[in-house]
Amino acid sequence: MLNKRIIAIGGGEIKNRCTLEIDRYIAEEAKRAADGRRATGLFIPTASHDCMPYYNTFHKVYTGIFDIKTDVALTVRGAFDAEKMRTKFHNADFIYVGGGNTVFMIEHWKQTGLLDYIREAYERGVLLAGLSAGAICWFEDMYSDSVVEGEYSMYRGLGWIKGKISPHYDERMLDFDEIVRYNKYRAWGVENNAALELVNGEPVKTISGGGKVWLLDGTDGFSVKKGEFVSI
Repeated sequence: MLNKRIIAIGGGEIKNRCTLEIDRYIAEEAKRAADGRRATGLFIPTASHDCMPYYNTFHKVYTGIFDIKTDVALTVRGAFDAEKMRTKFHNADFIYVGGGNTVFMIEHWKQTGLLDYIREAYERGVLLAGLSAGAICWFEDMYSDSVVEGEYSMYRGLGWIKGKISPHYDERMLDFDEIVRYNKYRAWGVENNAALELVNGEPVKTISGGGKVWLLDGTDGFSVKKGEFVSI
């Protein structure tokens, strides 16, 4: 059985190289998957409404620093070419989902059919990585201000990964902790410049560029602990 892998990055500015250690790990994994070919990364900027400067930043880091070829899946503006999109996903050694409006992104994926391409890639073992919106969308429930900026609530995610999650946990800690405590949740808090790697839905590794990953438990009182698995 092929391993289904997700690297969920809590946040951080890729253009300022804040997530560089995490990006380096993703690039190394992509090159290993390419097995001698030049690796290709497919960037999905749906959450930012196909912001091309965001893709250009991704390209500068992954091509300029790590010598990985990049491509972009644009679906918010213009016609959707199913055959070209299928080729992009077929060529990808990893997929990177950018940040932005998570609720819009998930709904748009469903409406356009892009979600089917992403799911198929995931099922055949292509590494999925993502930052902020691209980190939390895979979970059952996600803490986001996607509907009204600055007003944070829990929203339903895709449900591929069990549990609840907040990105930017270092910025939202007090509010998210209170929600976890009040509702007796178990949840993940992933700080900026930190990432949680999951294989077949289970946490296996934390990756840090300075941030941390926390497991929050509100089922019996309230406890917070650093992710207790292999870190790099």
